[in-house]
Amino acid sequence: MSMMPSNTLPVQQVEDNSLGHFLYGLMSAFPLFFVPVLLSLWFNLIQKNINPNSVLGSHLRWQRMSIIGLCPFFIAGYWLSPLWLSLPMYILGVSWFSYRIFKGWISLNDGIAV
Repeated sequence: MSMMPSNTLPVQQVEDNSLGHFLYGLMSAFPLFFVPVLLSLWFNLIQKNINPNSVLGSHLRWQRMSIIGLCPFFIAGYWLSPLWLSLPMYILGVSWFSYRIFKGWISLNDGIAV
């Protein structure tokens, strides 16, 4: 029989989300020729010890899908030769990517999985 006082609460493990915040910070610096985004993707892909069902795991997946989802917009913008066709594709892609960064970072800050 253990001698644990009756007024103690069970200990909860707190997940360290600093990696997620760091990666969102890198992603938000995308106007710098997308080098921080590629660095963020690399850091994201080398994380092997993160539980995929955790809050941080869901955000890492969200970040990967955001970066990969940006590629079709830029590819389409590159292949559409008239500027009036390619420019809206770039603007739409950057707007969508910015929304994903904002929504993901706010959710991570609140401790909510996306």
